[in-house]
Amino acid sequence: MQFLNVNQVLQKWGKYVVQQSRSNLTKAKKGYENKLYKSLGYNVLEKKNATEVSFTMLDYGKFVDKGVRGKDPSKVSPNAKITGQQAPNSIYRFGSGSARGTWDSFVEKMSVWAKSKRLRLRDEKGKFAKGNYEAIGYIVAKNIYSRGIKPTMFFTKPYERAFIKYDKDLAIAIGMDMANEIKKEFNGN
Repeated sequence: MQFLNVNQVLQKWGKYVVQQSRSNLTKAKKGYENKLYKSLGYNVLEKKNATEVSFTMLDYGKFVDKGVRGKDPSKVSPNAKITGQQAPNSIYRFGSGSARGTWDSFVEKMSVWAKSKRLRLRDEKGKFAKGNYEAIGYIVAKNIYSRGIKPTMFFTKPYERAFIKYDKDLAIAIGMDMANEIKKEFNGN
């Protein structure tokens, strides 16, 4: 069976979800250096008796979307602007993986981020200290690890809205494709 009409609807569906997800990332100022933004895509695949739409993004996109539970929010500095568990219902949580040695990488990435944002610590006299991005990276990484990452739902919300937006079009397309297939059978094609 050919799914010509269904494929057209799924193309619109995929394009809508990607466009809305990118818009959400931009509004939320997420996707460090636009890598996540650029990685978003979709494919419509037709199989023998089925067709499907699949979405692609960098692996860390699922953590940005669903959030990550912190290991122990009580260990966040009392001076921190953001406190408490950021994603209490997330299926992802810090400290649950088996990846050893990633802490140094995480701190290093936070140091690079701090440098790109020109964040600096103050010395005893209240003046900005030079450099020391490694210390800032460690502080930021420790706070994120402890409190977690707040979910953005940048992908989930557009995906769910697409069901509502395209459900009637998809039902009509399925009916049209089935009618075309039945016509072929009766006409002997």
